Amino acid sequence: MSLNDPLADALISIKNSDNATKKECVYRPASKLLGEVLRVMQEKGYILSYEFVDDGKEGRYRIGLLGKINECKAIKPRHAVKKNKFEKFEKRYLPARDVGTIIVSTPSGVLSHMSAKEKGLGGRLIAYVY
Repeated sequence: MSLNDPLADALISIKNSDNATKKECVYRPASKLLGEVLRVMQEKGYILSYEFVDDGKEGRYRIGLLGKINECKAIKPRHAVKKNKFEKFEKRYLPARDVGTIIVSTPSGVLSHMSAKEKGLGGRLIAYVY
């Protein structure tokens, strides 16, 4: 585990637990960004639930898994993308049209790339999941 990118470590941990058909994954340290990414993943149906557990130190997330994740990774470097330029990155990171979600940090918060397109927002690419 590298502490350089906790988000990347968390996503790999979630994917590995999901592939091992576990029902739950506990990840620490918790961060606000990870919480927002988990919220988008839950909205899109990749995870069942997530819960922040305050342990008096850095905190941790308890994540309920569904067994639906084939791949989820952080995007490095975090590319800036304009509101009408998502197509290029969809082709690069997702396996097919309308399959998967790119998670984007926008001025309106962390959103899926589809929500960002609908709202006409650009931002920075954080992660992808399918």
